[in-house]
Amino acid sequence: MAEPGVGKSRLYFEFKATSQSGWMVLETFSVSHGKASAYSPVIDLLRNYFRIANEDDDRSRREKVTGRVVALDRSLEDTLPYLFSLLGIVERDDPLAQMDGQAKKRRMLEAIKRIVLRESLNQPLMVIFEDLHWIDQQTLEWLNLLADSIGTAKILLLANYRPEYSHQWNSKTYYTQLRLTRSARVPRRQCSMRYLGDGAELAELRRLIIEKTEGNPFFMEEMVQTLFEEEALAHNREIKLTRPLSGMRIPTTVQAILASRIDRLPPDEKDLLQTLAVIGREFPFALVERLLSISDDELNRRLSDLQLAEFIYEQPVTGGIEYIFKHALTQEVAYNSILVERRKRVHERAAQAIESLFATSLPDYYTDLARHYEHSGNAPKAVDYLRLAAQQTMNRTAYVEAGGQLTAALELLRSQPDDRERDRSEIAIRFSLAICLGIGAGDLGASTNVLERARELSEKLGDDATLFEVLSLLAFTYSVRLDHQTASALFERALEIALIQRDSEMVGYIRSWLGYSYLYEGNFVAAIGELEQADKLSAIIPKQGLRLYDWRVQSRAFASYAYSALGYPERATDKSKESLTVASEIKASPRDLVSALWRSAALNLQLRNCEVANQHAVEAVRLADEYGMIVVLAATNLLRGWALAQKGQLDEGLRVMAQCRSGVVPIISSWLYMGLAEVYLAARRPREGLEAVDVGLELAERTGTRILEAESRRLKAELLLMGNDAASEAAQCFRDAIDVARKQRAKSFELRATMSLARLLDSRGRRDEARMMLAEIYNWFTEGFDTLDLKEAKALIDELN
Repeated sequence: MAEPGVGKSRLYFEFKATSQSGWMVLETFSVSHGKASAYSPVIDLLRNYFRIANEDDDRSRREKVTGRVVALDRSLEDTLPYLFSLLGIVERDDPLAQMDGQAKKRRMLEAIKRIVLRESLNQPLMVIFEDLHWIDQQTLEWLNLLADSIGTAKILLLANYRPEYSHQWNSKTYYTQLRLTRSARVPRRQCSMRYLGDGAELAELRRLIIEKTEGNPFFMEEMVQTLFEEEALAHNREIKLTRPLSGMRIPTTVQAILASRIDRLPPDEKDLLQTLAVIGREFPFALVERLLSISDDELNRRLSDLQLAEFIYEQPVTGGIEYIFKHALTQEVAYNSILVERRKRVHERAAQAIESLFATSLPDYYTDLARHYEHSGNAPKAVDYLRLAAQQTMNRTAYVEAGGQLTAALELLRSQPDDRERDRSEIAIRFSLAICLGIGAGDLGASTNVLERARELSEKLGDDATLFEVLSLLAFTYSVRLDHQTASALFERALEIALIQRDSEMVGYIRSWLGYSYLYEGNFVAAIGELEQADKLSAIIPKQGLRLYDWRVQSRAFASYAYSALGYPERATDKSKESLTVASEIKASPRDLVSALWRSAALNLQLRNCEVANQHAVEAVRLADEYGMIVVLAATNLLRGWALAQKGQLDEGLRVMAQCRSGVVPIISSWLYMGLAEVYLAARRPREGLEAVDVGLELAERTGTRILEAESRRLKAELLLMGNDAASEAAQCFRDAIDVARKQRAKSFELRATMSLARLLDSRGRRDEARMMLAEIYNWFTEGFDTLDLKEAKALIDELN
């Protein structure tokens, strides 16, 4: 392994060192632009481990990965989906696409760690990481995970980095660090003796070299190499000086020495070295051959000369030969020695050669192609490859890095002429960037701003299909931010486009989400209107073009709660069952199934069918946990706790619900606060209940999320009645709940609030008034007479009679 470069420290992790033969070595490194390329060193390490060649197609790569994993240990087969996803070789739909990004990343890193640890049982492993100071965050997380797990494994993990880099490994008892400092006199003398021998006549030269290089091994190597090339040193059995030290001109920096050495190369070798520096730190022979119009014999001669001069090293790989620069600094100096115009031409030719040579495996080179085209000045091509690289990075759940790639693409677009093609590119980039910001960073405000600009460009283009996509995502983003009024307006605009396009899939999708938006506004009648029209469409067209959720499942799930609120509990139950049936029939995604189960549990909590609610909530929790849906998991546990409380397990239910408070997304907050208020009421804890319900009502007032406003006002009144002298305030809250329910035509909520008010009036001696108002709302109902609410209402009417 090469010595560390200028200003670097070499770091050693030593784990159960062994003297046995048969070590397996896995080596990788980071490059200066590596922080923007997620998992790059890990992917390189895995390709080496699985012996994946550049020319292998996806099928061959899957076979190699599967074969080696199964041969290693069949219990590791569950790691295959994560390996396929990381390596970009998923056969069909990615089974992990529904998984929460953080959960997917955690399980992916765990899968790679398990393979490394299992391999170490067969033979000792040496895992080498170069240049940690350039490492990306995902690779660093894997290294941290590995370092935490191999205290007793037969693994030697070697890593080097520059002094300014910091890590979290110092506390490990199995960690050793070797630092190259000015005070390291003995190692420096040993290094100089290694290069010059220990003859007394060279003592002064050794002292001079140590002084000039400050003991840096790479610097020392290059200086000695320079002295040999300048014939100031000769080697004839032993090393001899050919002229006095006073006559030598020794550069004071390693960069200057490298530049001097490069300048002394023959012109053809210098040109080759500069060309190689443009390609990158590593480069396959086939690419160099394609890039240069010279014979194989001549190319091999030049490469051999560069190897003899120790500018580059040859390294065998599966399916061919690769070369690597001896040190990143060597590549850097060679690269900077090229005139700018020539450098741009070489970058362009290098990109074209990669496209031609690796046409069947271009995804392996998206980042390299983007870099080459960016440095060649070919902005359109650079933007295209940055978009592709960003999508690849998003598939690996590295949203921050993908966002950086997309932002770089937007910067390149600024220099392009203002035309339709440029605008289309910007819209596509902003669409992906909005997803990165919303999902990866959780910054819905920034995501909205990015999409608003995409909306302006789409309207400018007059492209309805593109505008529809932007409006759909923008409306969904506003909805998640609880700005339902804005979301509804955008969904309505998208629906106009879908109707003009006469695209049933677009119409069904947007009607479903428009119904959802109306539902959370508390406009249950409008919600049913849209959702029923979506249901009619889903009966006559096949499953196709599915998006974040399958609207065929969701439209029925949304409608179930709307029907329940409007006073049709039987229709609500039928719609809920339909949503689960459709999910089964079309083999819906886990995300759709969890959503349908969640809404079924919420419906049954509303209907007070606690056994069914608990059953569906538990199944939703299981699926959310199995598929790593971390955000959804808090929402499903919320309903599970609520169901437990309805079953009488108040303390356990409250404990589970309280754990969900920090993890529930804003759109579920109304359910959280109303649920807590209901359970605190049952537990006779009015103070906590009033605190929860007031937060929920404030949220409804501030955001227009009025789906649960009537119920929340009723619960507030019930909680007030547990205090002293609060009957008047409670009565007003009951009347407010009835007014809200009537405006929403939410007969179920009106019935509940009226029952509560009737009991209060009866206790105040106003029995006739109570009986008349309760009988009026009860007589409206035409179904659901076996539900608890209607049974209690009938019993109360009989009691009042």
